[in-house]
Amino acid sequence: MGAQVEVKLFVKQDCPRCPAAKQACEGLQNLSIYDVGSIDGLAEASFYGIMATPTVLILDSAGNEVAAWRGEAPRAAELHTLLAN
Repeated sequence: MGAQVEVKLFVKQDCPRCPAAKQACEGLQNLSIYDVGSIDGLAEASFYGIMATPTVLILDSAGNEVAAWRGEAPRAAELHTLLAN
């Protein structure tokens, strides 16, 4: 997928699937985690139209969405394979 991708993970404190999403994203480069319970996290979520947690966005170097998991945790293997290409 190229070296210049950004991974954005949106979580919430009482989200039952968020721990699995955090674990799947563990160790990824260019990872930003946003808590939608905070003002900054909510602002970022609003910008990207995030309506459910967890949400994982993969953005290319131009900021375009190339992959997303909304309201579900990605499988770690799937995520790492996608980012390796």
